[in-house]
Amino acid sequence: MEEISITNKKVMMRTMFIAFLIFVMLLGRIAYLQFFQGEHLQTLAYEQQVKQRTINAKRGKMYDSSKKYMLAISCTTSTVTVNPTNISNQNKEKIARKISEIFELDYETVLGKITKRSSIETIVKKVDEELADELRKWLIENDITSGVNIDEDTKRYYPYSNLASQIIGFCGSDNQGLDGIEAKYDDILSGQNGSITKATDAAGEEIGTEGENYIAPVDGGDIVLSIDMTIQSIVEKYLEEACIDNQCTDGGNIVVMNPNTGDILAMATYPSYNLNAPYTINNDEILAQWDSLEQEEKTKSLQAMWRNKAISDTYEPGSVFKLITASAALEEGITDTDNSGEFACTGSITVAGARIKCWRYYKPHGSESLREGLMNSCNPVFIGLGQKLGVQTYYSYLRKFGLLEKTGINLSGEAKSIFIDEQKCGPVELATISFGQRFEITPIQLITAISSIANGGTLVTPRVVKATINSKTGEETELPVDTKRNTISKETSEKVLSMMESVVFEGTGKNSRVLGYRIGGKTGTSEDGVNTGKYVASFCGIAPVDNPQVVMLITLYNPTGEGGHGGGGTAAPVAGKIFSEILPYLEVEQGNKDEVEEMIETEVPNVTDMTISEAIKVLEENGFEVKINNETEELNKDEAIVTEQVPSAGIMAYQGSCVYLN
Repeated sequence: MEEISITNKKVMMRTMFIAFLIFVMLLGRIAYLQFFQGEHLQTLAYEQQVKQRTINAKRGKMYDSSKKYMLAISCTTSTVTVNPTNISNQNKEKIARKISEIFELDYETVLGKITKRSSIETIVKKVDEELADELRKWLIENDITSGVNIDEDTKRYYPYSNLASQIIGFCGSDNQGLDGIEAKYDDILSGQNGSITKATDAAGEEIGTEGENYIAPVDGGDIVLSIDMTIQSIVEKYLEEACIDNQCTDGGNIVVMNPNTGDILAMATYPSYNLNAPYTINNDEILAQWDSLEQEEKTKSLQAMWRNKAISDTYEPGSVFKLITASAALEEGITDTDNSGEFACTGSITVAGARIKCWRYYKPHGSESLREGLMNSCNPVFIGLGQKLGVQTYYSYLRKFGLLEKTGINLSGEAKSIFIDEQKCGPVELATISFGQRFEITPIQLITAISSIANGGTLVTPRVVKATINSKTGEETELPVDTKRNTISKETSEKVLSMMESVVFEGTGKNSRVLGYRIGGKTGTSEDGVNTGKYVASFCGIAPVDNPQVVMLITLYNPTGEGGHGGGGTAAPVAGKIFSEILPYLEVEQGNKDEVEEMIETEVPNVTDMTISEAIKVLEENGFEVKINNETEELNKDEAIVTEQVPSAGIMAYQGSCVYLN
């Protein structure tokens, strides 16, 4: 008996020890779950018990400057999600089949989501209301009351497709801004998303009687652009025409700016793209081989298509930049507009041992005043002015005109200019800068600088957004006009404007003239990089000269058509066409009719393959002036044959315009 008692005690002790170990282990496990995994498990429990769906806010609208036209809006759509645990097994296949049928989706993919062990799965986003209503009707008819959610959503839509595409930008699938103003002002446009929350038990049944908790989304704020819908449309029409007619292999851009406020009235890049299909490439050659391209090449092509060349690409401005040199020289008092015979063009000028030619070196301009030098776009005149100004003074004006810094325009992706460091700028570098070569700036930098000449000497920050509107209160907040500093005096401004008018009335800018309006301008032709064989043709115009309200810069990249690559023959005519439409639209008063030569538009005749004598006779009979571009000074005009003419035959130009013959 005693041995049995001892044995029982041992068994009892072992049992108690094992029970104690189990108790300690359970206690440890509880402590671990409570203190180390408590927060994580609480989150999982919340996710299992609480079903939450996001309701996207409507992005704010984007208006043109008149607020008559909406350039970007958000349309109401629907997003379909499912709670797989709330759908009975007998309904899963039926629901999957119907959803895939209505929305044209892959059945197996939809079924996979519906049978997945998950709290919520997204089936399809941003579907039209008609399709969503069809699904709602089917669910009611089949008495399916839970598990399938149809929630309000929004989709970005651009009513005018390609209009101002590189400015407006576009949105991603979740309505976030990805480019242009959509990205720059995403925090204002995006608004605040709402939600639908519902508590459920392990079986997916609703807990309590409160039903769904709905938090309404807050719509995004609206934005008013400085872009004028009418002017933008006119500009895009003529830019496309110019790029096609002149076979501009690298496209082009035009910027129209109010010099007094900095408002960008139009900013167009060609080719544009469809904002409603931003991932569809706009180049037919690239599109033909799209499927065979590497992803890196596709991305590069798309980014090039989205790129706003007016703010993101730099180029050599050429002779348009002579306006800056002339302004600095006049402001410093080292010259005046009409000192007869002050300059002499011999066809070239030697600087530090380097011979730099005038564009018309084969037939030098001879004796000139500053006005005549600008009208003739004579390089030696401006090289001489640059030498007199000196590096230090010249660079001080580059800084004043904002050419060594970004303009600060309210768009993303603005590039900075490329100038040689002031300390490294020697005589040859200064000479080339003075007539617009061997440095690079952006079109927006140049038009901003020239706008300060137009407005009397004040540098104004350009802007494309001029107001925001609060979606809750409707309160409109104007963005202030940002003036930076003075560049030149009003007196100097008036002198430069006077010379620019002469350029259009008698000089290289004749093709930009418009009947009844006082227009000033400057043509430009430059190399697009060193030894590339490519050129940039440009023209900058101001109207009206006596009270400037519009500044326009046209830049055509590598024109290869029969019209040549000169700014006077390719870009200036485009300016004339645009001015002829936008000045009446803006109700700009015409100048004194007695001071404005009556201008008649005439079709340029075809004189190629004629002798020079015959060509001159035909052109003069049609009211055109003739200039012969040939390196041979003594031509036999009765024998030499015209091989090229600018503008080309068939183009409409004003009588009195110049036709250049080669």
